[in-house]
Amino acid sequence: MNIELILFGAFALLTLLSAGMVIFARSPINSAMALVSTFFFLAGIYVLLWAHTVAVMQVLVYAGAIMVLFLFVIMLLNLGESPTRGRPTLARLVGGAATVGLLAVLVITLLKVPGDAPVMAQEAQATFGTMALLGQTIFTQWLLPFEAVSLLLLVAMVGAVVVAKSRI
Repeated sequence: MNIELILFGAFALLTLLSAGMVIFARSPINSAMALVSTFFFLAGIYVLLWAHTVAVMQVLVYAGAIMVLFLFVIMLLNLGESPTRGRPTLARLVGGAATVGLLAVLVITLLKVPGDAPVMAQEAQATFGTMALLGQTIFTQWLLPFEAVSLLLLVAMVGAVVVAKSRI
């Protein structure tokens, strides 16, 4: 039992607890804040996996930018308690059945995965996860999807401003 295993267990448990709080929180603000803590705990798991770049991106992009937008929308729309809270509806029953089905598929898939992990070549380990390799990959192989996502985010921000302006 080493410190990395203990930290992984702690981060995994805290991630599951905060994800549960996202689902079961009564207030949308509390749910959004629990989602922020989930993102931070996931970043801790990424650090333990030596994926520091992904951990930083997790905190900057998701816990920072995306959650600010979520909180802005929640506060702008002034979301309160749901009137059908606690009553089973068709959408909730279908969602629950879909969740159980996806969990079953995940368990079956994980049982079929071989136990021995592939080993990365020594020269690939030196550059794995670096910002230079990430930038080279994004701006060569994935340039079109990267630009499409940035354009989609720009359109979403302009749409949010237009909707907010009409309500004020």
